[in-house]
Amino acid sequence: MNNPKNILITGASSGIGESLAYYYAQEGVFLAISGRNKTRLDIVSEKLKTMGAKVEAKIIDVADKSAMDRWIKNIDDLTPLDLVIANAGIGISKKRGLTIAEVAEEIFNVNVNGVFNTIHPALELMTARHQGQVGIVSSVAGIIGIPGFGAYSASKNAVRAYGEAIRVPFGKKGVEINVICPGFVVSRITNHNGFKMPFLMTSEKAAKIIANGLSKNKPRIAFPFPTYATIRLLQILPIWLKDLILK
Repeated sequence: MNNPKNILITGASSGIGESLAYYYAQEGVFLAISGRNKTRLDIVSEKLKTMGAKVEAKIIDVADKSAMDRWIKNIDDLTPLDLVIANAGIGISKKRGLTIAEVAEEIFNVNVNGVFNTIHPALELMTARHQGQVGIVSSVAGIIGIPGFGAYSASKNAVRAYGEAIRVPFGKKGVEINVICPGFVVSRITNHNGFKMPFLMTSEKAAKIIANGLSKNKPRIAFPFPTYATIRLLQILPIWLKDLILK
């Protein structure tokens, strides 16, 4: 969709979500943004207003299905949404003492259920008027299973596959669906990574790539190219060889 005017972005208090909000902010644009940290979200909200946008900032947990349903439908009642970007997500849990099951549950609650809780109300509303666009933020780590990132890779693979599977059916109803697969982008998640991240990109550059892909209705917006190409190559290798390389 070109030049969306009414936009909702989850996880907009930092990283890609914050930079996307700044990218779209201008006179005549309404931005509904959410996050879980009030201090950071307030800072983003105030900056967006100075850029000319009208802003609705909401502290909300995307894993709360009923709260998300109410928030999105209330926003849409006031200002029908053109574009919804399900961006909120978490990385590997650093909390000590969590079992592998608890880590997986925590990550899936946000990265999978949180995406569903964002896009399902939006799809219902957009389908009724045969117009709208939904962007689902996955990851290049959701294309193959990355050792050490089990729950994260699986959660991002789930929403990637889901988005790509429903793209055609909803496209027939006038709703565009796009899956976004970033590589390493500077954010609060990657700041915790204790290893060298190849082709690390700023969130501002990532936002421009994503917005450009959304405007062209690209099915899968994957970047940077060297990272994506490497992942696709690993995809076609024998599993034993892939495992050897990833070690």
